[in-house]
Amino acid sequence: MSTATIAFIGAGNMASSIIGGLLTSGHPAGNIRAADPFPASLERLAAMAPVALFDDNAAAVSGADVVVLAVKPQVMAEAADSIAAEVRAGNAVVVSIAAGITVESLEQRLGQDTAIVRCMPNTPALLGCGASALYANHNTGDQQRAHAQALLEAVGLTRWVQEESSLDAITALSGSGTAYFFRFMEAMADAGRVLGLDADTATAMTVQTALGAARLAAEGDVD
Repeated sequence: MSTATIAFIGAGNMASSIIGGLLTSGHPAGNIRAADPFPASLERLAAMAPVALFDDNAAAVSGADVVVLAVKPQVMAEAADSIAAEVRAGNAVVVSIAAGITVESLEQRLGQDTAIVRCMPNTPALLGCGASALYANHNTGDQQRAHAQALLEAVGLTRWVQEESSLDAITALSGSGTAYFFRFMEAMADAGRVLGLDADTATAMTVQTALGAARLAAEGDVD
């Protein structure tokens, strides 16, 4: 993976987080490319590391080993069409982190022989504590799967699923799950205030309790 050239289409928060994780894990900045229509996003990446920046999607993808589609679902069709010719001409694995965009729809735009991995990350990936599930189509080889896994492991835990439909459950469980915990924590802090604690103390104790409980679950030996 350390020698792989990785091209990001889209340079928003999630792409920036993955790039940051890759750099922290030792991936050379010179092997990372990013394309985005918004100069501010590219400027933020430039401040992070000397990665190659593009305003043209096809140019960013040309010759890449891994292509990461880090765009919103509503612009996925346009983004996929813009790189289709380069993807067909190469041997890259395309990793999509867009919710709800199926492998079949990506194959229709990128080519039926394209190696595609769908991924459902979650927002704690922004802090390197993500939980990401991955699904690969039948065109994806072992090395390409390894590249996709290493990419997402740069920002947290990964798990493969055998059926694409399982990503719907992952979206509900870990994709949306952070918000469920936030709502529960909000209710706990509210209860603390009702019992007479000041807002700062109630919030601090709630957040630390949640953090401690998660670490006990992850690191303890009790079911």
